[in-house]
Amino acid sequence: MSDSAEQETVTEEPDHSRHETRNTAILALQLIVMRIGWIFKTESVIIPHVLDIISSNASWARGFLPVLNRLGQSIPPLMASNAVRDVPLKKRALLLTTLGMALPFLLLAAVWWWLESPSQMWFVVFFLVLYLIFFSATGLNQMVTGTLHGKLIPAERRGRLLGIAGFVGSIGAVAAGYYLLRPWIQLPKNVGFIYIFAFNGSAYFLAGLLANLCVEEPDEAPQRPRVPWWSPFVRAWEIFRHDARFRSAAVMSTLFMTGLLLFPHYQALAKEFLGSEPIDLIWWVIAQNISVGILSPLLGKLADNYGNRLALRWSAFVAAVTPLIAVLLASEVVPNGRQWFWVTYVFLGITPVTMRTIANYTLELVPREEHPQYLSTMTICYTVPFLLSPLFGILLDYVPFQIPFIAVSGLILLGGVMTFWMAEPRHSK
Repeated sequence: MSDSAEQETVTEEPDHSRHETRNTAILALQLIVMRIGWIFKTESVIIPHVLDIISSNASWARGFLPVLNRLGQSIPPLMASNAVRDVPLKKRALLLTTLGMALPFLLLAAVWWWLESPSQMWFVVFFLVLYLIFFSATGLNQMVTGTLHGKLIPAERRGRLLGIAGFVGSIGAVAAGYYLLRPWIQLPKNVGFIYIFAFNGSAYFLAGLLANLCVEEPDEAPQRPRVPWWSPFVRAWEIFRHDARFRSAAVMSTLFMTGLLLFPHYQALAKEFLGSEPIDLIWWVIAQNISVGILSPLLGKLADNYGNRLALRWSAFVAAVTPLIAVLLASEVVPNGRQWFWVTYVFLGITPVTMRTIANYTLELVPREEHPQYLSTMTICYTVPFLLSPLFGILLDYVPFQIPFIAVSGLILLGGVMTFWMAEPRHSK
């Protein structure tokens, strides 16, 4: 597309500036409700704990969590990117994807209520299948959310939306964690997970309804020829191969996201070496959500004022310290490591904030009509290392835990160093 044609396309786009305040408030509220629901399935604490209960602490089962997480968040969005691009009202797509996130947990709550004992092998498989379905819906939801934000919110104010939603959402999540999650997780025979999963699914259901309140002018639905199912993969490869700015960001993001390989294993590390108990999970979840609440506005302000590249740099340097802190606290060097293990989750709070910053950086690289394809391509790029996560889980049973934790720390640090060679799209406008 020529520059003149691209400028003509931009001028014909609907003007949403009159409704920006309303849309910002609605989208922030939607993210806040999502954040409150998310604390009841935190993949660094709650989900691996549940899987340990039903699989008798099997590391191999925990090892499947990251790969299912990333496959769900990468393949379906890539396959659906063209369809999302052509949906006239993106808020309707956001409604459907949040409902898709709600159904697996509502079903899980019903099945958990029906079972006399959840410690059954078939239930492990069932749980992992639902986990994959949930993150497939989540991947679609994140792509649609980024596309809708790219349509309704100017680039220099998306960080403000991130900050508001992160700060207020974390306050609500901490309150819900203390007053609801804390007593539920201590109920005998693990019956509290019925309430935990039901609340989680209900929060996503409500968030989907809220998204539909945005004021959005419909896009024209272009008549496009049908393309083979594999064409999104070909297009993704072309983007990675030919767009040097995107390729640098994708490699940096891939290195950063290797930190997620460790997420299911932090709580197992504390359980094995520090003798942690279920009540400790609550304080870890609260610490992580307070961290998200503080870091969201700080990182959002940094991104709005100086660009997303600098925000990604600081995020990577902070995240690289996290595995080292866990290793130190689980060792004999620090006395009373169990009492201080919550510090690990303070640093883990940087990860969900950074994932949104990666999306915002990607949005600035290309015109709006390319947003779904680029967002889905980014997720497929940093999913590749997670194909090894089951082997990574098995590895933890046979090597000293310090080795993989320190190795991941080094990879994240390398990603931070790479930001010095990444482009800042805002400077080139």
